[in-house]
Amino acid sequence: MDLEGYARRLLEKLGEDDVRKMLIERIVEIRGWDYEKARKWADAVILEVKNAYSKTLPILDYYKSGVKMGEFGVGSRGRGDFYVHSKIAEMIGSTKAVISSRDLDDAGVVKVGDLYISVAVDGIHSRLSEFPFIAGFHVTRAAMRDVYVMGAKPIAVFSDIHVADDGDVSKIFDHIAGITTVCDLVGVPLVAGSTLRIGGDMVIGERMTGCVGCVGVSEYITPRKNVREGDVILLTEGAGGGTIATTAIYYGMHEVVEETLNIDFLISCEAIFKAGLVKRIHSMSDVTNGGIRGDAEEIARVSGKSLVFDYEKCRSIVNPKVLKMLDELEIDFMGVSIDSLMVVCPEEVAGDVKSVVRKAGIKIEEVGWVENGEGAYIIEGGRKKPLKPRFRESAYTPIKKVVGEETPENFEEMRKRIDEAVEKAMEKKRAVVEKIRRRISKG
Repeated sequence: MDLEGYARRLLEKLGEDDVRKMLIERIVEIRGWDYEKARKWADAVILEVKNAYSKTLPILDYYKSGVKMGEFGVGSRGRGDFYVHSKIAEMIGSTKAVISSRDLDDAGVVKVGDLYISVAVDGIHSRLSEFPFIAGFHVTRAAMRDVYVMGAKPIAVFSDIHVADDGDVSKIFDHIAGITTVCDLVGVPLVAGSTLRIGGDMVIGERMTGCVGCVGVSEYITPRKNVREGDVILLTEGAGGGTIATTAIYYGMHEVVEETLNIDFLISCEAIFKAGLVKRIHSMSDVTNGGIRGDAEEIARVSGKSLVFDYEKCRSIVNPKVLKMLDELEIDFMGVSIDSLMVVCPEEVAGDVKSVVRKAGIKIEEVGWVENGEGAYIIEGGRKKPLKPRFRESAYTPIKKVVGEETPENFEEMRKRIDEAVEKAMEKKRAVVEKIRRRISKG
């Protein structure tokens, strides 16, 4: 529970005595403290909130769009999420990066001498807070995937772990065990990190969050924008990662979690690297951002080409136990992260890629092609249909089924307000940059 946010909202509409009483009740309820200790805590919370939110400096305030993260689908790997990320790329603007956020890849790239340095960071799945090992395993694998698909060899991993004030310290160790399981299997060290509490003393509860990042090096890169007309699309078998594990856990199908505990994706990439095929591949990607629906849309947009997929072939590449679960729960496998490796390459290279990946013991199939045009398409029942991401990725937990996947009626209105928020943030940035530069020039 966020005591600071709770108190701040209450103070906007209630008197201080009422707010104090409600805070004491919540603290006693959650922590089991006696009244006097809870009262001292509540008094301190109210004092800090009153002092902090007096807004005596413009830099301490921010423009309020009135659009909430959840209602716009931020973090839900759909249209709203993609739009916010496009605005982030706009804010970053032109840089010296070879690959940046505007290229819609999960890893960014800079060049140092003759080498490309790829950097990626992935957040822990929000619903895996009480399953720290699984969270660590999958977020580490995800960060490594993002580097591998840029054509880079991972060389180092770093982590950031935040546990709320009441969380058991052992969560840290279980999480690190999950991270280093992947590190040990692939031979990439965990070299740095940070461990903090969520909200310090102001957040009570046991929630855990954080991220894992990965750094890789290469002589070639394989970004999404490099796909070309005439290329074929290959997919390795996907058993999912954090998303599928979350589905299995919260639907009580825990045996499916075991299917996700593999490094098949990383083994496939290593096989391709060892065979010297990276320089002959145009693009690699991991099927994660809203599933094939989301990734296909992004690749088509950034490349200016059209991607066409065969529905049945895509379906055949999903792990059978995972696919059975998704079918039973009526979850669209094309709209959820299945963690397949997608290789887009010339037809004459595809045979070699399939050969080395299959020799490594991983299933891989040709599932589509690239042609001139715009957007992504699916061939199903002999008909070619547009393949579009939904507002949110496929609803894969009971609560997500309640939230739904439909685009809000006021989506365009919210988008305009987000545009305004971006401009206000940029105005603040420009003003602060100019102020600091003037200070520097004066010595």
